[in-house]
Amino acid sequence: MNAKIADLMTEKVMSATPHQSVAHVRDVMQSHSVNCMPVVDSDGAPVGIVTSTDVLHAEKDGTPISHIMTEKIYSVPQYGDVSLAARIMVNHRIHHVLVTHEGHLVGIISSFDLLRLVEDHRFVMKNAPDVSARGGKRKKSESV
Repeated sequence: MNAKIADLMTEKVMSATPHQSVAHVRDVMQSHSVNCMPVVDSDGAPVGIVTSTDVLHAEKDGTPISHIMTEKIYSVPQYGDVSLAARIMVNHRIHHVLVTHEGHLVGIISSFDLLRLVEDHRFVMKNAPDVSARGGKRKKSESV
C-alpha cells in the first residue's frame, strides 16, 4: 500500500480538555455523532481518549473527563504508512488511532477509514501464496 495516513485521516477533530465535564463531552459527542474524542492538554498534545461507552458508564455528569478517559493512547505520525495504523488497531483491538505531528494532535484515523481504503480498491493486492507456502500438501517427488 502506498497510501499515507494523511490521505485517510479525519483532519478536523473535536477534542476535549481534561477539566471538561462528562456531561459536556457526552453532549458534544451526541450532537456531532462521534464515538470518541481525544483529550488534549493546553498545548494541543494528546493526553487521553474518551469513548461513547466511557461517557455512558460514567456515574456523575459533573465528573471531569480526566477521571474516566483512557490515558494509554496510541498515535501514529501524520506521514506514516497506513499499515502502521492498521497494525496498531489489530494488535491492541482498538478502532481509533490519534494522528500527531511534532507531538500535537492533527487528526484521527479509524478502522472505518481503513475499510474505505479497501472498498475504494486503492491498493494492489499481493499474489496469493501457493499451496506449499500455506502448509498444504505437496506433490511427492518421483524417484529417478
